[in-house]
Amino acid sequence: MNDLTYNIIFYLFAAITVLSAFFVVTNRNIVYSAFFLLFTFFGVAGIYVLLGADFVAIVQLIVYVGGILILLLFGVMLTNKITNVEIKSGTINIYPAVIGVGLLSGALLAALITSSWKTFPTEAPLPTTAALGTMLLQEYALIFELLGIILLIALIGAASIARREA
Repeated sequence: MNDLTYNIIFYLFAAITVLSAFFVVTNRNIVYSAFFLLFTFFGVAGIYVLLGADFVAIVQLIVYVGGILILLLFGVMLTNKITNVEIKSGTINIYPAVIGVGLLSGALLAALITSSWKTFPTEAPLPTTAALGTMLLQEYALIFELLGIILLIALIGAASIARREA
């Protein structure tokens, strides 16, 4: 792919991320905010892929989308009285916030426009998952297995503590 294609894909992911993050903080329904957070996480994962950090992108999807966001959605949806609760937001600090955001945006825009950016031709980054997999299963295999055992012990301990209290 050429540079124009990478730029279009980057701006697409950036727009998805920024717009969905905006809707996360401005939406009054918590379920809709959680669904917009899903798009934010996908946009960030797409940017990671463009940066050549494919392992970080997959971890982003597995941990945040597959774990935290689904847990948040189940927690909200399984609680009967929270699904239709409107989030109350006061407008007492709206003017200082608008002034602060305007000043910060102006400073960032001024720095963006007045800076002399140096660009260098580079190749597309290579995938990192093969090297990480090799390191985890050869060099750090013992540490990886010990970490799994420690996490299993922590899970069993948390389950036994939760069972005793109930």
